[in-house]
Amino acid sequence: MKRHAFRTVLLLFVSALTLSAADLPAPLLRPNIVIILSDDVGYGDLSSYGATKVSTPHIDALAASGLRFTDGHCTSSTCTPSRYSILTGQYAFRNKKAVILPGNAPLVIDPVGPTLPKVMQAAGYATGFVGKWHLGLGDGNIDWNKTISPGPDELGFDYSYFLPATPDRVPCVYIQDRSVVGLTPNDPLSVNYEHNIGQEPTGQSRPDLLRYPADAQHSGTIVDHISRIGWMAGGHSAWWTDEEMAQQFLSQAQAFVLKNKYRPFFLYYCPHNIHVPRAPNGRFLHTSECGIRGDSIEELDATVGAFLDTLKQAGLAEKTLVIFSSDNGPIFNDGYADGSIKEANGHKPAGPYRGGKYQIFEGGTRVPFIVSWPGTIAPGTSTAMVNQLDLFASLAELAGIPQTAASRSDSQDVLAALLGRSTQGRTTMVEQDSGPTLALREGPWKFFVPVPHAHKKLEEGDTTQGPSPPPGPQLYNLDDDPHEDHNVAAEHPDLVKKMSEELARIRNAGPQA
Repeated sequence: MKRHAFRTVLLLFVSALTLSAADLPAPLLRPNIVIILSDDVGYGDLSSYGATKVSTPHIDALAASGLRFTDGHCTSSTCTPSRYSILTGQYAFRNKKAVILPGNAPLVIDPVGPTLPKVMQAAGYATGFVGKWHLGLGDGNIDWNKTISPGPDELGFDYSYFLPATPDRVPCVYIQDRSVVGLTPNDPLSVNYEHNIGQEPTGQSRPDLLRYPADAQHSGTIVDHISRIGWMAGGHSAWWTDEEMAQQFLSQAQAFVLKNKYRPFFLYYCPHNIHVPRAPNGRFLHTSECGIRGDSIEELDATVGAFLDTLKQAGLAEKTLVIFSSDNGPIFNDGYADGSIKEANGHKPAGPYRGGKYQIFEGGTRVPFIVSWPGTIAPGTSTAMVNQLDLFASLAELAGIPQTAASRSDSQDVLAALLGRSTQGRTTMVEQDSGPTLALREGPWKFFVPVPHAHKKLEEGDTTQGPSPPPGPQLYNLDDDPHEDHNVAAEHPDLVKKMSEELARIRNAGPQA
């Protein structure tokens, strides 16, 4: 009954968006909007955020042209939940299905409900998505050789070109709108996550074919000398080449911009770097001082630079708001022994913060967060607390959709902070780890009670994956203790009680899917 009522509200919301488009300002008064969401890039992975072993001049230039946020966050320390929050404006913990998904999972976002690209469509924007998806497709019973739906197009994108899940999961193919790219009828594609299919070599059967060893989970079908999670057979003409992936997505993003240069556009551009398996193009190998992971960062930087050059050459730089961030914090070894730990050379991917991907500590969700709009946003650094969750309401406001239309979501309008017109962002915020643990931020204070669940196996030397927090209430003052070394819960029982009650209120409020 509650779910039916919620669907009704969603339908009314989308209708309101469509009706309000007629009252918007002229298109030329609104900027184009581009979100560049990198993958597994930590707070300390860019030279503009303190890195010294890698060089990221193009992203640094973007930061120098706009605002570099020092308290910018994703909602979760893993990718599917944080990407879910960006597109829906909801905390992912409200949807029990919004967890790390296999490559053949059904679409986790309700296509009936409001989404950020639907908001942009209602505002008169051309909408495009390029890059990594990992939010599920179809109903869970996909025939990869036929029309694939629902997916990005049903969520409000006019155009999409993407990899279905992650680079380390099958199927290792690209999808354009609703069809696999390059598939031929005489070699149909099959995918399975329960058992091996076909006659393709796997990481277990032919480890001699691998460019670097993989753990058991990542020892499925071998594609481009890298074994993956899961198994697939057929569809050989559609298989991707990892070293060409960055350029492939860049070309699609550039083409979308040039096709829509004479009308306002919204582009959700999600490079695969620096997610595993790391296989940068040969021209980026050995360019950094910290191994293949650093080389992948430098490939990402070059890709972003080429994209920004396209905006400039098309005369769109001052007409485009660009947001650069990452879907979660960093990790060295995430299934492949690619030498990233051994070759780290003192590089600290989370900067001054503790933890990384999968973890509840700040290194898991505090990520690079850059907003640039030359001529409109004054360059500088902002300490405002902002969250990718708030892009939904803030960009709706920027596009001319009344804020009241987005009030049903967890998203807050922090547009003034994003544009540098206010130093005040969020006052409270919820963070999530790879499991059910939630943390509450209130100013400098961070509170959480760890919930036991299966954590990623720790690898010796992996500074992004420190020990899990001990049981019991945890309270940290991040102004005094940014590395979260000193639990002061026992010293502030009243604050622990207050924040515990507030976290429970937020957790229980809002729609539950």
